[in-house]
Amino acid sequence: MPNPSRRLGGTSALREFLRSEAAGGILLMGAAALALIVANSPLYDLYHHALHEPIGPVLTPKLGPMTAHLWINDGLMAVFFLLVGLEIKREFVDGRLATWSQRRLPFIAAASGMIVPAAIYLAVTSGEPGLANGWAIPAATDIAFAIGVLALLGRRAPTSLKLFLTTVAIVDDMGAVAIIALAYTDAIDLAALAAAGAILAVMYALNKTGVRTLWLYMPLALGLWYAVLLSGVHATIAGVLAAAVIPIIKTPGAPDSANSPLHRLEHAIAPLVAFFIVPLFGFANAGVSLAELGLNQIFAPLPAGITAGLFLGKQLGIFLAVWLAVKFGIASRLRGATWLQIYGVSLLCGIGFTMSLFIGALAFPASPELIEEAKIGVLIGSFVSAIAGFLILRLAPLAALHQEEEEAQDEEISSAGDVRHV
Repeated sequence: MPNPSRRLGGTSALREFLRSEAAGGILLMGAAALALIVANSPLYDLYHHALHEPIGPVLTPKLGPMTAHLWINDGLMAVFFLLVGLEIKREFVDGRLATWSQRRLPFIAAASGMIVPAAIYLAVTSGEPGLANGWAIPAATDIAFAIGVLALLGRRAPTSLKLFLTTVAIVDDMGAVAIIALAYTDAIDLAALAAAGAILAVMYALNKTGVRTLWLYMPLALGLWYAVLLSGVHATIAGVLAAAVIPIIKTPGAPDSANSPLHRLEHAIAPLVAFFIVPLFGFANAGVSLAELGLNQIFAPLPAGITAGLFLGKQLGIFLAVWLAVKFGIASRLRGATWLQIYGVSLLCGIGFTMSLFIGALAFPASPELIEEAKIGVLIGSFVSAIAGFLILRLAPLAALHQEEEEAQDEEISSAGDVRHV
């Protein structure tokens, strides 16, 4: 039996996650702003050429020669999705989503927060053929960006709001992963898919036989990534699949075990993702020229649908879902948070940025013009949601802040249960 007293650091993964996501979110804002500045300067041609110049090799005929943009979106973002998968597994096995009572409110809020934006997008774009494929663009929440905005509020953002936003975004990520795998896969190479299944089965067998040597899983994860890339399913899905079979040792109510491969891998790659991969993705994908941007472009069906979905759909879907769940006794209201603060964090969920930009590129792969229009919608919708959410939370009266923080800390360091290999 591993010694549960061996810990990674002195704080829990959740607290470390919130800190890294906050700092990474602020860095992401800077990267996006820099991309917009470069894209609207004489450096635009250099920026575009550096991202899209073929540098090879050809990994699959579907993609052709690899470019810096493809390496970022299909390669480095697989590491981002690996971290997403690790966070999902940790929260389900040993975190704030470990029981159905804990999952109820985040699942309801996230589901409503994906369905309503998609419905609004489809309503706005219904008169334009070829745009229906972008329905999932406004359905995603950018946890790093949103937590970054909350970090700017300091103590005016109760801990319960941060934890609620985190859990909703994690469930939201699950939905986004499923959408990418199911809705944006055109053709399947069955042989490559079978190879991916075989590699995943080997990793699962290693897990179940008690193998916790992390470096044995990493070459297999790389092979899984390449097999998924060849299969036609987006390669980033391999990151989530690999995370699902990385062993975890449960340490409920305490900082992470140093013997847990999942916790060690999560701690190792979280800084890389927060401070390099996600900001680099933002810089590579947020650069859109605004030189000829006018009202006609802003209110064109595609950007208007995305903006409305992110700004209106997210706040309506999430806030109404929480209000109805509390009203009908399905869940309890967040401790230490007023309804106005809950509405403010619902607005912040309209920051789609990273995942929305990612899905936008998948939705219209043969139309660079539509991808650029989608970027405009994502940027406007995310920016308006961030500003509105920030202002409401900044001006909202505080409600029993200190009491709420103490209760949250008590809950986080509650009595530890058994330590098991999963």
